[in-house]
Amino acid sequence: MLIVVEPLHATDHESPGHLEQPARVTAAMRGVDDLHLGSDLLVVPAIPAPLEDLARVHSPAYLEWLEQHCAAGGGPLDPDTYAGPSSWHDARMAAGASLVAIDAASTNQSPAFVPARPPGHHALADRAMGFCLLNNVAVAAAALVAAGERVLIVDWDVHHGNGTQDLFWDDPDVLYVSTHQWPEYPGTGRADEVGGPAGRGTTINVPLPAGSTGDVIRHAFDSIVTPVVDAFSPTWVLVSAGFDAHRADPLGGLALSAGDFASLTSVVAAYAPEPWRLIVVLEGGYDLAAVRSSVAATLGRLVGIDAGGEPPTAGGPGVAQVDAAGVRRVAALDNDV
Repeated sequence: MLIVVEPLHATDHESPGHLEQPARVTAAMRGVDDLHLGSDLLVVPAIPAPLEDLARVHSPAYLEWLEQHCAAGGGPLDPDTYAGPSSWHDARMAAGASLVAIDAASTNQSPAFVPARPPGHHALADRAMGFCLLNNVAVAAAALVAAGERVLIVDWDVHHGNGTQDLFWDDPDVLYVSTHQWPEYPGTGRADEVGGPAGRGTTINVPLPAGSTGDVIRHAFDSIVTPVVDAFSPTWVLVSAGFDAHRADPLGGLALSAGDFASLTSVVAAYAPEPWRLIVVLEGGYDLAAVRSSVAATLGRLVGIDAGGEPPTAGGPGVAQVDAAGVRRVAALDNDV
């Protein structure tokens, strides 16, 4: 079975002409439909995230300001990020969907997908940025940690999730892993960024050059990520599933295919102690056809269905950069000894 938590009103948050558009959710849901799951699909409605859950990761002052800003009609938050009259409610719904996914996955013992928008991984404790208002994955991770869990967050978006990294920088109970294009927005995510004093080693960054293919990212997981995950022993796995690493995406320069996301899903799913302790949350992805095919490939792999489509890719640059990232990470950790 697959659970989909539908963030109601996700199509209300809109700025005409913006790449982060309501059609992204429609494309993601078409990817779900392409699997023809029938009675093996459970669609659960989202509810807005309670303020106490949001306040685990966002400052109360920021939450109050964002609510008031939207109530006053909204407006640009930075050159890339917008909020309208409904955006406060819609962002709470996206964050709440990740919390509902945890409960639904636990109850039904099945993995869950959250086609969330607005996305979340750039949102900081006190600031929106990069199309993101509230950090959906971070809200879920913080709730799990509060319940005594150890959480792995895998972020395969083409952009580094600076907000998520910052929020858990000094948390020994959250392992944050990001593969991302470098150099690229937002300019964070160097290999020597490994976490704060209490969370040293629980941040893993693998910066990749433009044109990197799926085999390069799989090499990163094999050589750098998997040994750390094995030692960390997560009890839950959350995926910041940005599909803008697809080769068709207008905002990225990596060269992944839908088949690569299926392969990565196999790797990441193996990190979960039980198959149902895995939540996939939509982040970026701005080519609608690529979002649709990548969602189908990712979720199909979770439920054992071959979605067809694009095969995995290989032969691009980046293996040397991955190896160098591993060396820099070790050096940064050794310097703290």
